[in-house]
Amino acid sequence: MIQQLTANLPVDAIEPSAEFLGKIGFEVTVRVPEEGAMDFAILVNGDQQVMCQTKQSLIDDSEAFAAATKVAPVLLYVTVPDVAAVAAALEGYEVSMDWRETFYGAKEIGFTEPGGHMITFAEFPDGVK
Repeated sequence: MIQQLTANLPVDAIEPSAEFLGKIGFEVTVRVPEEGAMDFAILVNGDQQVMCQTKQSLIDDSEAFAAATKVAPVLLYVTVPDVAAVAAALEGYEVSMDWRETFYGAKEIGFTEPGGHMITFAEFPDGVK
């Protein structure tokens, strides 16, 4: 029934979030408008994608989204093959959760991307998911 599930991150400005995501391999594949500051973007890394949309653009799409632009940030959990490489690529960005190893063996670190959303990156030992 479901072919894909994609998070749409409400942000004040897309460019800082696109730069952050670019550090870990995402590329902007769709940008609206095509010229000037973006109101909406789709960023892709392999089979994974995330959307970013300005809060004002969300409100312009539907007033029903207005309340959603004022609530807590999105929390994303991302599994990666090399969490140390991700942390190195994101050096200088705000760390929201210090390095830790979970009881199930995952090595994790969390960052706050420029739009205010918190992203936890996790590396699992072989055979554990």
